[in-house]
Amino acid sequence: MEATRKDKRKKYLQRTLGVLAVIVALNIAAAYLHGRWDLTAEKRYTLAASTRSLLKNLDAPVTIEVYLKGKYPAGFRQLADATRELLEEFQQYGGNNIRFQFLNPGTDLPDSMRASFQDSLMARGILPFNLQVQEDSKDAFAERLIFPGAFIQYKGRETAINLLKSQGGMDPMAALNNSEALLEYKFASAIYQLQREAPPLVGYMLGHGEPEGPNVYDALKTLHEQYQVDTINLRSDPYIQREFDAIMFVRPTQTFTDEDKLKIDQYVMNGGKVIWFIDNLTASVDSLRGRDFVAFDRGLQLEDLLFKYGARVNLDLVQDLQSDIIPLVVGNFGDKPQIQPVPFPYFPLFTPTNAHPIVKNMDLVMSRFANSVDTIKGGDIRKTILLASSDHSRTLRGPVQITLESVQQQPNPRDYRMRGIPVAVLLEGRFPSLFNHRLGAEEQKALETASGKPFKAIADTIGKMIVVGDADIVANAVSQKNGPLQMGVNEFNPQYVFANKEFFLNSMEYLTSKAPIMDTRNKELTLRLLDAQKVKSERTKWQIIAFAVPIGVILLFAMVFQFIRQRKYAG
Repeated sequence: MEATRKDKRKKYLQRTLGVLAVIVALNIAAAYLHGRWDLTAEKRYTLAASTRSLLKNLDAPVTIEVYLKGKYPAGFRQLADATRELLEEFQQYGGNNIRFQFLNPGTDLPDSMRASFQDSLMARGILPFNLQVQEDSKDAFAERLIFPGAFIQYKGRETAINLLKSQGGMDPMAALNNSEALLEYKFASAIYQLQREAPPLVGYMLGHGEPEGPNVYDALKTLHEQYQVDTINLRSDPYIQREFDAIMFVRPTQTFTDEDKLKIDQYVMNGGKVIWFIDNLTASVDSLRGRDFVAFDRGLQLEDLLFKYGARVNLDLVQDLQSDIIPLVVGNFGDKPQIQPVPFPYFPLFTPTNAHPIVKNMDLVMSRFANSVDTIKGGDIRKTILLASSDHSRTLRGPVQITLESVQQQPNPRDYRMRGIPVAVLLEGRFPSLFNHRLGAEEQKALETASGKPFKAIADTIGKMIVVGDADIVANAVSQKNGPLQMGVNEFNPQYVFANKEFFLNSMEYLTSKAPIMDTRNKELTLRLLDAQKVKSERTKWQIIAFAVPIGVILLFAMVFQFIRQRKYAG
C-alpha cells in the first residue's frame, strides 16, 4: 500500500516537473521565435515587403518619440494602440535598431514653459489638435491642445510626421480609420527619407514667366526640406542635365518654342521625370480684384508635346458645386458693407480618385480656375486619373468672362450635370519623341554636341509624368498680416488645411523614389462599426450574456471536474 502511494507521488512529481520543463522550454523558444497569423481580410497587421526590407537593412538605430500618451477619447486611444502595435511589428524586423517611446508633451512643465515647448513642437513640424476633454465625470468639458505626431531620428537627422489626418466633411471615426491605414506608410517613408545619403535632385524650371516670389514660397520651402533643388533656365541652358531626378513647371506664361520643347523631349527620352502645373487660360486670383475680366488662351503652344505623351490640357475652366468660398459683399448694414463667405464655382474642391497610391486616403484638394485634362486613347502609355471634379460640375470653353456678381445668383443644379472631370493625370510608359522624323542630320549632330547624348526617338526605360491643369494647387495665398500661408489654405478660412501639400509631396515622391515605399499607401482598413440602434435596443440582453456565460462555463467545468473526481475515487 505504502509502495503504491510512493509510486503515485513519484509519477505526480514527474508529471509536474515535465509540465514545468515544457513551460520553461516554450518561454525560451518564445524569446527567440516569433510568429503571428493575420486573419483580417485586409491584412491589417501584415507589413508590406518594401517595409520589411527597409527595416532589415537598417545599419544604425532609429529612435522614435510618439506624442500619443494620456487620457484621450476612445478614437485617439485606438490610434495610439495601432501605432504601438505597428512599431512593435517594426521591431520584429528591425530588432534593436527600432527604439520607440510614447510621451505626453509638456505634462510636467509649468504653464509658461509648456506653451513654449508646444510652440517648439509646431516649429519642428507637428501640428496640434484642439481636443475637448473631461477630466472628471463632474467636470465640464475643457479644451486642450494635443500633438498626435512623432519625431524620428536616424544618424543625427530628424523628421516629424503627423499621425492624424484631417478629413473635410468625413465622419470622425472614418477619419481616424484613414489615419490608422496610413501609419505604416508615414513611418516607413520617414525612415526611408532619413536613410538616403543624398536626397533626389529636383529642377525648378524658369525662362517662361514662372513665378519665384511669395506665391510659391511654401512649395519651394517644402521642396528644400526634402530634396536638393536647383533652378534651370530653359531658354538659356543648352539642355536639361540628366542628373536631375525630376523637373517641375509651375504656371509658365510665355510661348514654348520648338527648341524649348526639344530640350524637354530629350530629357524625357533619357528617363527624366516631369510634373506640370499649367494654367492654359489667363484667369487668376489677382484678376478678381478688377471685378470683371475675360480669361483667354495664354498661347503656351504645349499642346503637341503633351498630346504626344498622352494628355491634353484643355482651354476651359472647370466649375463645380463642390467649391471653396470667397468673401462677397451681399448688402449693407447701416453705412458698413455686409460681407459673407459664398461658394465660388470657379474654386473647385477636387476629389482624389483613390485609384493610385499618390492619392489613396487623401482629403479634398483646393484649386483656383482649373483647366480640365483629357487623356489620349491609344499608344503604350498608361494613364491614371488622380484628381477629378465632383458629380455636379461642368466646363466653360475659353475665352470665359468672369464676374463676381454672378456668384450672387443661386446656381442651377441642372446646369452642373458632368461628373468626374479629370484635372490631374499620371502618365507612365516608354514615351515617344515628338521630334521623331523631324530633325535633320545636322540638327541631330548639334544636339549631340551640346548635350553629349545622341537623339532618341523613343525612351529606353519606363518614364513617369504628371500633368495638372491648375498651378494654384501648389501656390499659396499671401496674408497682409502673416505673409505667405501654407498651400491648401484659404486666407479667408485659415483654420482648415486642404490636402494640396500632401498631393504635391506624394507626387514628387512617386516620381523620384527608387524604393516602392508608396505601395504601403494602398493599405485600406475596413471600418467595422457597431449598429448604434441595435446596441441601444439589445444592450440589456448582451450585458446579461456577458455576465452570465463566463460564470456558467466555470460552474459547468467545476461540476464536470467534481463528477470525474468522484468516479475516480469511488472505484
